[in-house]
Amino acid sequence: MTTRVRSHVPWLLWPFRAVWQLVTFVLGLTGRLIAVVLGIVFMIVGVLLTVTVIGAIIGIPLLIFGFFLMLRGLF
Repeated sequence: MTTRVRSHVPWLLWPFRAVWQLVTFVLGLTGRLIAVVLGIVFMIVGVLLTVTVIGAIIGIPLLIFGFFLMLRGLF
């Protein structure tokens, strides 16, 4: 279990800290969304490659990688 240490921010610098926290939240959310979208794309490409027998060598690992990437983006 991790303990979060709260640091004291002077009231004059509070607006800058609030904006910084908002920016990091938005970037974190965007990164998760990109991971989910890329995971779905990799899964679709993996399925399409698996349909061909020769492409199955690349398609199956791509399908698995896409699934794990999408899972990581969701949780």
